[in-house]
Amino acid sequence: MPLDGMVAIVTGSSRGIGYAIAKQMGLQGARIIVNSRNEVQIRKAAEELRKEGIEARGVSCDVHIPEQANLLVEAALEEWGTINILVNNAGINRDKLLLRMTEEDWDQVIDVNLKGNFNCTKAVARSMMKNRWGRIINVSSVIGIMGNPGQANYAAAKAGIVGFTKTVAKELGSKNITANVIAPGFIKTEMTKNLKDNVKEELMNRIPLGRFGESQDVANLAAFIASEEASYITGQVFVVDGGLAL
Repeated sequence: MPLDGMVAIVTGSSRGIGYAIAKQMGLQGARIIVNSRNEVQIRKAAEELRKEGIEARGVSCDVHIPEQANLLVEAALEEWGTINILVNNAGINRDKLLLRMTEEDWDQVIDVNLKGNFNCTKAVARSMMKNRWGRIINVSSVIGIMGNPGQANYAAAKAGIVGFTKTVAKELGSKNITANVIAPGFIKTEMTKNLKDNVKEELMNRIPLGRFGESQDVANLAAFIASEEASYITGQVFVVDGGLAL
């Protein structure tokens, strides 16, 4: 299997895109640390992965807190002695128009969506450098490329991930560590499920493929980027949006 024996940390992986990525990598042989802030949800996610025959351990923590990001990495090293893959997927949204957005709305989204990437990447870097091999995959969003009314904080954080990732790719490339971005469009998750019908229809009209994506579409790409087959790909942004950003 392409990821046989590798160890992967996937943040924000109790459900949705993060869970799909964790499962896909696990089915390809990786051992998985699943993570979220909700201890009950993460325990359930780990149990579901183990039912699929995947080696998985759940770790509950807030990735925007440096000490807790370090504990996440320490848990992987304690369990399996190495870390090969990091997927920074954890994210939140606090949508409001700019003039109604509070400082707290701004800070919370930047902290989790952008600072969380920084904390976890910094925490795994030494282990990957020691191994002279690593895959860092940061999940951004098409909103970070296009912008979107009511999402100034979210768009800024997701755009920041792109610049952050390109810099990491340049800094760590000599150690055989790649860093890439996946920028999903509108994917079928709890968030899109709750959209009003007229909003869904308007979005569909803007997507050339005429449908929302599946979490599996993102997971398939993430597993490929994590494999040895993608060893010469770094610093890139892969948009999975059905053509929305064209």
